[in-house]
Amino acid sequence: MAQAAQRASMGPHPMVLGTINYIGEMTERARYYAVDYSRDNLKIDGRPMRIEDLRGDNASLDQEGFTLEPHKSAIENFRDDAEVRRIYAGEIEKLLLEVTGASKVLISPGGILRFGEKSPEYGTRVNTRPARFAHVDFTPNSAPGLLEAQLKASGYTPKPGARYQGFNVWRVISEPPQDIPLALCDLRSTDPADFITADAVFDAPGQPEWSFEGYVIKYNPRHRWCFFSGMTRDEVLIFRNYNSDPVWPTPVPHVAFDDLRCPPTAPPRASIETRAFAFFE
Repeated sequence: MAQAAQRASMGPHPMVLGTINYIGEMTERARYYAVDYSRDNLKIDGRPMRIEDLRGDNASLDQEGFTLEPHKSAIENFRDDAEVRRIYAGEIEKLLLEVTGASKVLISPGGILRFGEKSPEYGTRVNTRPARFAHVDFTPNSAPGLLEAQLKASGYTPKPGARYQGFNVWRVISEPPQDIPLALCDLRSTDPADFITADAVFDAPGQPEWSFEGYVIKYNPRHRWCFFSGMTRDEVLIFRNYNSDPVWPTPVPHVAFDDLRCPPTAPPRASIETRAFAFFE
């Protein structure tokens, strides 16, 4: 479904033309699955969009809603679940405390590995395929419930009225360039009507199905899509997916897309992401 990628000269940043898969008009509530994609009922509306390459530029959590930060991890093998669980949460907690100025950060245990379609590891684990439709991981209806589980696990009690935000931290673990980069939508270019509630269903084999609410995204020609080319494992993308402050609740839509400039000999993209809640008291 990807369109032919090409350089564009519009604006101050280099651009590629890629397909952003939006949600089309639907007569039923959207639903998508972590493992068996054949059960998704999404009507995909693929749109060719200009995607700005912000490599070498600045983007901020307070403006665009995302930022690229240098960060070296002590993890030697990101495919080793035990090593990731032992080390990664502490590393990301420290990073987010520094970057956001939060007073407390709670990290989801472990990390979610994802592998591009060309990888022999594609589909070999639960919920490890790149998300090929524009989405936000959770909504104001589901975030408090997900946070509650982390609060119970940590024993932390926020001060009454404390503001909190949800973040994703995304890192490539394959060598550059990426054949399937992550595109992020500048939150200032979105409209509340762009966000459509949907059910994210976790259907791990041998386990009861469960779900929570997320957003899928409708096409809006005003959307400003961005990415960072040539990412390495020594940097991370941090982007906001929830804000308890009703004055600025907008999250950052994101999606995997094909960069057809990438040579066919490039290694297939592999990445790891983790989610966190940061408290500002």
